[in-house]
Amino acid sequence: MRRLGDLEAEIMDRLWTWNRPATVREVVDDINETRPVAYTTVMTVTNILYTKGWLLRGKQGRAWLYTPVRSREAYAAALMEDGLGESKDRSSALVHFVENMSEEEVAALRKALRSVGRQAKS
Repeated sequence: MRRLGDLEAEIMDRLWTWNRPATVREVVDDINETRPVAYTTVMTVTNILYTKGWLLRGKQGRAWLYTPVRSREAYAAALMEDGLGESKDRSSALVHFVENMSEEEVAALRKALRSVGRQAKS
């Protein structure tokens, strides 16, 4: 999976944060609070995200409403999977990854592994 470009990531971040369908106008207005961006630029990139399968869209009056297909966490997990795929030794790559985790992250990983282990037994 290719990482999102800067504007793609900015758009997706807003949609993930808002956790509701939104129009291009809403996204543009929010981005313009911190930096200028043209409506047509955001409209083009949003349409590209739709074409790539990152967004669903539905009509509301004359405007399109956009909703993420995947969660932010699913995106992060796919990036981690791609990163592991770059290594010829996935076990070693995992060890290096875990060595750089905080104690809280290691605890969360242990909890996730227990949860996945219970699901596999079911």
